[in-house]
Amino acid sequence: MACQDEFGASAGFPPIARDDARVLILGSLPSQASLAAHEYYAHPQNAFWKIMRELTGADGCYAERCESLRAAGVAVWDVLASSVRPGSMDADIQLGSAVPNDFPTFFAEHAGLRLVCFNGKKAEQVFRHLVQQPDMSAKLRLESLPSTSPAYASLSFDKKLHIWRGIIGPEIDRGTGNDRIRDSGYESL
Repeated sequence: MACQDEFGASAGFPPIARDDARVLILGSLPSQASLAAHEYYAHPQNAFWKIMRELTGADGCYAERCESLRAAGVAVWDVLASSVRPGSMDADIQLGSAVPNDFPTFFAEHAGLRLVCFNGKKAEQVFRHLVQQPDMSAKLRLESLPSTSPAYASLSFDKKLHIWRGIIGPEIDRGTGNDRIRDSGYESL
């Protein structure tokens, strides 16, 4: 369970994942709202769950939304297991205190992963700095996505959704045989 230790370090959550996951979406570290709610992307203005509803049908209570992601082959985790970060801004993550999650074990247990997506630039930067191995790009496609955080308001929801759909949608379709994502009309944005 997520918490803050005696040094003020925030500790993250276990991954949302099934063994057959094809897509991994990585954030940096849970926000204060997420820590308080014990849920990924709990801030009411974060667009993550709204985007996932469009891409995977994830709706309902938190447990139901998580199950929809698992069923669609989507896993969610954070790059960091813990780090000191006053507040919720990624820019305030203190990299000297950062401890990455155990990706070698996760990747070994989820051998069907094809795509790793970063929900925002900080997640990508921290992953590339603390986790990425030279041969990783040969095995996995790594993609940057615009942050769903309310702090990243330079793109509209529709533009964020269009980008997320273009990168993640084909992998979801590949696993389900569902053409709903491609046929949604967003290609014209």
